[in-house]
Amino acid sequence: MASVENRIAELRRQIDHHNYQYYVAAKPEISDREFDRMLVELRKLEEAHPNLITPDSPTQRVGGQPIEGFETVVHRMPMLSIDNSYSADDLREFDRRVRTGLRGETPAYVVELKIDGVAMSLTYENGLLVTGATRGDGERGDDVTHNLKTIPEVPLRLRCDLPPAIFEARGEVYMTRAELVRINRIRTEQGLEPFANPRNLSAGTLKLLDPKLCAERKLRLFAYALGAVEGLTVRTHMEGLDLLRQFGFPVNPHIQRFESIDAVIDYCNSWSEKRHDLPYETDGMVIKVDDMEQRSRLGMTSKFPRWVQAYKFAAEQAITRLARIELSLGKYGELTPVANFDPPVQLAGTTVSRASLHNAAELERKDIRLGDMVVVEKAGEIIPQVVRSIPESRTGGETVFAFPKSCPVCASPVIREEGDASFNFRCTGGAACPAQVAGQIEAFAKRERMDIEGLGESLVKQLVESGLVENVADLYRLCEDELIALERMGKKSAQNLLKGIAASKDRGLARLLSGLSIYGVGESMSELIAQQFGSMDALLAATEESLAQVKGFGAVRAKSVHDFLHGPVGSKLVGDLTALGLKMTEDRKAAPAASPLTGKTLVVTGTLQHYKRNEIEDLIKQLGGKAAGSVSKKTDFVVAGAEAGSKLDKAKELGVRVLTEEEFRSMVGAGS
Repeated sequence: MASVENRIAELRRQIDHHNYQYYVAAKPEISDREFDRMLVELRKLEEAHPNLITPDSPTQRVGGQPIEGFETVVHRMPMLSIDNSYSADDLREFDRRVRTGLRGETPAYVVELKIDGVAMSLTYENGLLVTGATRGDGERGDDVTHNLKTIPEVPLRLRCDLPPAIFEARGEVYMTRAELVRINRIRTEQGLEPFANPRNLSAGTLKLLDPKLCAERKLRLFAYALGAVEGLTVRTHMEGLDLLRQFGFPVNPHIQRFESIDAVIDYCNSWSEKRHDLPYETDGMVIKVDDMEQRSRLGMTSKFPRWVQAYKFAAEQAITRLARIELSLGKYGELTPVANFDPPVQLAGTTVSRASLHNAAELERKDIRLGDMVVVEKAGEIIPQVVRSIPESRTGGETVFAFPKSCPVCASPVIREEGDASFNFRCTGGAACPAQVAGQIEAFAKRERMDIEGLGESLVKQLVESGLVENVADLYRLCEDELIALERMGKKSAQNLLKGIAASKDRGLARLLSGLSIYGVGESMSELIAQQFGSMDALLAATEESLAQVKGFGAVRAKSVHDFLHGPVGSKLVGDLTALGLKMTEDRKAAPAASPLTGKTLVVTGTLQHYKRNEIEDLIKQLGGKAAGSVSKKTDFVVAGAEAGSKLDKAKELGVRVLTEEEFRSMVGAGS
């Protein structure tokens, strides 16, 4: 047994060494095959002697079973938010405040890339990793240790002989652009929607309950600071970074220390373009006072530490020609103009050749014409948009875009709906328009509605074009042989899709109503009427007047629902779905306990770190509030994330109270 123990110990030592050399030091010493052989040998020895398995063994990175749910972790030290700045003047003002707080002392600043990922806390006790937790609300986060162990750069044991009793590393979990491309290529082949960006995918991956699934997505880590530490004294931030490196953590190599704010500004500006050459996303720089004692004296405001500032890169803009406008049809028949650029432009590291122009009202408001030179930028460095036209560049050949009088897909008449800024022009073809049918089926299958996994855009297009599906009820009539005959559809994929379709029968009335593409009725409105009436039978028996009495519903939506349910298309569809065995009732929910949101109306805008849009709106409803889509005098709060736009402006104009995401989480006790 002694020889087995010795061999296991030696294999672990070698595997840890080579893992560090490959992922952290970027200096591999052996081939992948040699590394795999050692790992296989270790795994076999541990399987034969399970009593010798330890938590820090390399085999335990992806060895655990799926967990049932996330536990809440209280951070030993709060994970604080950082105030943002957007210009050189903002940074000089930050420097002025720091010098004033230090009574004239000269600070040194450490400048780092702001990695666009998920903030994380990793706690070690006597050198062994015990907890990995998300930032959460700064006070509490989710325990995701099972997933953090799958990240090769994360030390399961600190690389030192005498580890401190407590050592907390703070870092950013991220995903490379190449990994996002790899995952999206697979999803597209499976008929699934691609993920939008590495940050959101990283956050979602960390919330997976099965660590094996997390391991497949190849997350990475950069450590950037110390948290709670016992048994060590660290005088400067740079010393802390050196300590992280010594203990086996990867630290971003692009970190510099400067004695003047002008040098800081020059360094920040130097990354405005260079950042696109990096294999991962960055959205700015972080500037920190180096000296820990100076930090202590500077302290905090009510929201942010005074010794650190984030510098956000300006949205990149480019000028190109609007060469062509194509029309995209939505599930209600709305005609959305899409700009095509010639030449394509480079923005935030990607080639942009197209961007939505939203609707006719937007074209008119911005006076955008075919042939115009236009300014294009990426909103939030994700979604390309046309900011404005450049009228002074016109040559006289530019033309106002004319919407067609008939649908480019089905040739049905196109009408203009005055007063409706979202759908200025609309195809009247309805169920006879393949584009509308495809849009409705895609909407029906989405996760927040009927959640039919595998039913993405490309597969829906095939189903509609082949004539297999003319409406959502036809999904429940599909058979395996029909699906296998489709392009890129194997037997197993067909079986999985049919299982997903069958499982969707039990989603309940609220999600079914949301998936039926009833004009003006989304998730929140569907939930309201499903809770009010409880069953499709009761809903069919309701008058327009009784529907209009549902709180927050109103006469327009009431008429839309009533007309759909009693019109020839809607009534037949509901009858077919009932006959096909879909659940037509909704389980009544207990009235929510009183909360700060009870009876309040909230509007959510911008990009959030901790929630997807449907998640925060569901939470608002669970806590007795109403999640509205537009800001008015009746709005109580606007929750504003990154890149908040016109809704935030409207809130300020009306004097509506604006909450940051962290203020919202604090208000509702998120994580408690």
